[in-house]
Amino acid sequence: MISGLSTTRACFWLQAIPPETILRRGQYEPIHVDSFLKLYCFTLLVVAQKWTKIQPMTQINLKKLQTLRARTFGLPPSKRISSPAQALTFVNQRGFVYFWPIKGIDLPSLWVAVAGDRPVADQHDDPGHITWGWKDGALDKKIWYYGKILRGKATMISLEIAPYFYALSENYGSPEEDYLIAYGEGRLPQSAKQVYEALLDKGAMHTIDLRRESKLANAKDSEFNKALEYLQKDFKILPVGVAQAGSWNYSHIYEVTTRHFPELSEQARRITESQARVKLLELYFNMVGAAQLRDVMKLFGWSSELANRTVNKLMEQDLLVKTTHPKQPGEWLALSKIG
Repeated sequence: MISGLSTTRACFWLQAIPPETILRRGQYEPIHVDSFLKLYCFTLLVVAQKWTKIQPMTQINLKKLQTLRARTFGLPPSKRISSPAQALTFVNQRGFVYFWPIKGIDLPSLWVAVAGDRPVADQHDDPGHITWGWKDGALDKKIWYYGKILRGKATMISLEIAPYFYALSENYGSPEEDYLIAYGEGRLPQSAKQVYEALLDKGAMHTIDLRRESKLANAKDSEFNKALEYLQKDFKILPVGVAQAGSWNYSHIYEVTTRHFPELSEQARRITESQARVKLLELYFNMVGAAQLRDVMKLFGWSSELANRTVNKLMEQDLLVKTTHPKQPGEWLALSKIG
């Protein structure tokens, strides 16, 4: 207490006292308790005013958010995509998108940009399924990076952004050694190790041959498919073509990532993990406009600590703000121009 005032009230009261008066008293006179507290409070207030931006919590502008998402998701009034060239532009302009929309995750998808905002049709002759032919036809063209990446779902990544994803993978140097380290530390499942070794030894092959060569012919379908998914998520393998094999005469051909994109490892080497996360998160918010922290963690698989650290970096750049949603509870993050 200072003269009957609480410390907090006294600190604000001290703003009215010229700083040179306090400093002069502190310099030339004995520093009594009141003088010390005044000097202490004044210092705190100066620092707070200089470094802290005290702003009321803002609210998302839904009209601006809807306008942004209509553009980034390819919704009306945007024209629908109608050619492979437009599909490539769509991916390159966003950095990464889903092939099909994924329930519970807001992210642009090629399907929605082509077929509109509706569920993926079961009918094989649905006009929207033209995307399937575009995707398959581009697997060996190296125009984008395609694989089951985000949440283990089909993801299309521009070649410019692929190194940022690769920088966050567990690939640090030699493809022939990294997987053995991961396996020895218990991070690589046995089935995934067998699949990867088969591709390393034999080269690209379709899933029927790959299953046999990896000695998983008698394994459950789920075990083999999980191995493929795990290896794709960690940028160790990717589909590079389609073969007429199996009961449906349709089978993906897989190859080791560093063979198909030999320059990817070197491109990623110059990118730190922190830089990669900041880049990907910036692209994400440029597409969705606003989201909650749990959405970020869910999509990228980051821990709360990593997600918060990355968000803070974008907030320091004034790209993101903490805000509220007019129709949904909890704290939100949004682009500064929307929140």
